[in-house]
Amino acid sequence: MMDKTFRPAEVEARHYARWKAAGAFAADVDSTARPYTIMMPPPNVTGSLHMGHALTFTLQDILIRYHRMRGFDTLWQPGTDHAGIATQAVVERQLAEKGIALDRPGVGKRGANVTTIGRKAFIEKVWEWKAESGGTITRQLRRLGASPDWARERFTMDEGLSHAVRKVFVDLHKKGLIYRDQRLVNWDPKLQTAISDLEVQNPEVKGHLWHIRYPLKGHPDRHIVIATTRPETLLGDTAVAVHPDDARYKDLVGKTVLLPLVGREIPIIADDYADPETGTGALKITPAHDFNDFEVGRRHDLARINIFDRFASINENAPEAYRGLDRFEARKRVVADLEALGLIEKVEDHTHKVPHGDRGNVPLEPWLTDQWYVDAKTLAAPAIKAVEEGRTRFVPEQWSKTYFEWMRNIQPWSVSRQIWWGHQIPAWYGPDGTIFVEMTEELALAAAEKHYGRTTSLRRDEDVLDTWFSSALWPFSTLGWPEQTRELARYYPGDVLVTGFDIIFFWVARMMMMGIEFMDDVPFRTVYIHALVRDQLGQKMSKSKGNIIDPLQIIDTYGSDALRFTLAALAAPGRDIKLAESRVEGYRNFATKLWNATRYCLMNECRFEPTFDPNSAREIANRWIVGRVVSAARDVERAVGDYRFNDAANALYQFAWGEFCDWYLEITKPILTGNDPAAVAETRATAAWALAQLLHLLHPFMPFVTEELWEQTAGTQSMLITAPWPTFDRITVDNAAAADMGWIVRLISEVRGVRAEMNVPASAQLTMHLRDASAVTKARLAKHQEIIRRLARLDSIEAESTSPPSGAVQLVVDEATIMLPLAGIIDFGKERARLTKDVERLAAEIAKIDAKLGNEQFVAKAPAEVIEEQRERQAEARESLQKLKAARDRLPPT
Repeated sequence: MMDKTFRPAEVEARHYARWKAAGAFAADVDSTARPYTIMMPPPNVTGSLHMGHALTFTLQDILIRYHRMRGFDTLWQPGTDHAGIATQAVVERQLAEKGIALDRPGVGKRGANVTTIGRKAFIEKVWEWKAESGGTITRQLRRLGASPDWARERFTMDEGLSHAVRKVFVDLHKKGLIYRDQRLVNWDPKLQTAISDLEVQNPEVKGHLWHIRYPLKGHPDRHIVIATTRPETLLGDTAVAVHPDDARYKDLVGKTVLLPLVGREIPIIADDYADPETGTGALKITPAHDFNDFEVGRRHDLARINIFDRFASINENAPEAYRGLDRFEARKRVVADLEALGLIEKVEDHTHKVPHGDRGNVPLEPWLTDQWYVDAKTLAAPAIKAVEEGRTRFVPEQWSKTYFEWMRNIQPWSVSRQIWWGHQIPAWYGPDGTIFVEMTEELALAAAEKHYGRTTSLRRDEDVLDTWFSSALWPFSTLGWPEQTRELARYYPGDVLVTGFDIIFFWVARMMMMGIEFMDDVPFRTVYIHALVRDQLGQKMSKSKGNIIDPLQIIDTYGSDALRFTLAALAAPGRDIKLAESRVEGYRNFATKLWNATRYCLMNECRFEPTFDPNSAREIANRWIVGRVVSAARDVERAVGDYRFNDAANALYQFAWGEFCDWYLEITKPILTGNDPAAVAETRATAAWALAQLLHLLHPFMPFVTEELWEQTAGTQSMLITAPWPTFDRITVDNAAAADMGWIVRLISEVRGVRAEMNVPASAQLTMHLRDASAVTKARLAKHQEIIRRLARLDSIEAESTSPPSGAVQLVVDEATIMLPLAGIIDFGKERARLTKDVERLAAEIAKIDAKLGNEQFVAKAPAEVIEEQRERQAEARESLQKLKAARDRLPPT
């Protein structure tokens, strides 16, 4: 006998171990079945499961389990990313606590109690850390029920993937698609490395806007005013830019100004980048310290004067008075000196966004430095064409526009990082600076000997590659490339990539570029972009706001199935998910409902019989539920095929709770306790069959509870995870039964609605009168009177009424008017007063919301999530108001 209570923790641990022991997650390269491949976006090895992960991996697992049951040879390729900067920071911090620092420029403090270690020793420490702590997130994925082929798990720093990374770098370099150049990068002066745009955060900071006078050369009485938030960078200015059509400055274009504090002559240039409507309309141009200024400088062939060293302190390229000063100390000194010269026109308080590194958490500097770059523009061209031709499609399609916008305006990709943990760049430098890029040092030495005509020593490049470089190869490197493995031939390209919109450029686009370049085919046929998971108010989750919802805590409280189903049910295409714990609790109750429904079936001896033919059912409720199973299955298949996970989940919920549990099982109660052996046997078999199909349909969404209930009902050692997806081609749907039961459900629902609206006591047995009933309705009443009476709590039914009884509430179902006499059961005067009060309250609430949304200033200034919340409240209130008015209008006159 089943336990009365569903205990998720016990069920989850047992079944996951059972699935794994049975090899249920494994792909089979020898299979003759059609392959279906999903590449798991490799989470950072430093990471812990967050709600974004939970959504991504839940949706992938739904697809994998669904296709596995449909007979595909599924490969869900798992693995983790070495997370260069994040991992280095973690291990450095742990070493620092032990008094150990890294012996590299700018990192660590030395002293009597500090020891230092070199690169080799540090790398060994990182591998030790990974062995102890690097598997946290993959263990957590098991808690979520994820079913990838764990035996094939890869790591971006393992030997095979490292070989692939070196080969790609070398091959691209030999094609001229990787090169060394001096450009601006996001430089983190704390971590002492360039970082990618994805690792940049832009918090708003309260600062100032300084309006500075630049004297016009030869005209001591004239000056041009620029506005800046970073006055210290004027030490590196090489021009002032104005818009070509700005009448205020047309006569100044071509003239020069004297750069304050420096004395250098710099030109006034005309460039469209200068906005006449912003600030003074004149811009200081510092090509070595601003990304936009860098491009202006390239257009006008301006000098790039780098005034910062790697610590963001002023270097030797600035006047001696400022050298060695930290950038913020230099700002104070520059401002003071400008004020002393009378060159500060005004200072304004100014809140603006300042880029910070997400790891170092200090302001970043656009810094001019030599780095390795990928010619992304050349690689992007075929990747753009692939999406244009439909070889890879985006779902929702709107995200293709974002992809095209980024790819068509792509800049060179900076791929070198100044840290130790990662793939060290396979480049060696000769005595004269000549670069030799080869797979190994031996090959580099051979190339150098050929170049110099003699044996020489080489120095290896200290930098490592951007983490996104290795993850760009993930779809084929994980399958054994550059070896032409059977896995590569069978599972590339993948079928679908499931990911968030924030890494379309950083990961999706780069996988497209590398896949086409090295595999001559796209890495995946479909890219499904899911939305963000926000809090219940629609705000982005963050530690500072204190609104983070921990998926592991949710699993501990409500179970994995409840969390998974919640995320799927809310995953509407193109809409962010507003996650409230109450929603998860609601779907935990759904799992409990399934549990109790199964207990009911087992207590009534409803055992699954594989040989049962649903077409043999004769009872109307049985014929109806068979048809509803078929309809639900088709809805789920269609929705999953279109990546509408919310529609699939909601179809399952409505069928399971609304039709199977609340209607069908209620209708079966008198049959199962009746005296008709044939009806009892048929209903037992049908209920068990319908429950079995429901468990199959639900399994990809709620794997644990369905596996447990399958084990309880099927009485077999077979597992649901490997069971075939139900097919219904041979089942004949009884449309007449569907029509009859549809009418019964509508009728009873309307009567129940009146009882609830009017506060009719549950114990009150009513008489129902019908007027203008058609012959079909009368026949249905006669045939199904017992079901209707029992479920609507009716004492009797009068089908031939011609006028409403005294004190009757009226409603219409199809063509017939339904009349329910409530005189003596409820006080119509009090009920009308209650409903009127509720109507007035809701009307007042709607008026307030309408006023807010009608206020242009509110709409312009309020955050988007607040506007959306108000509109949702408005829609809900209006719907409730209509229902209350309809209930009041149904009351008979007093």
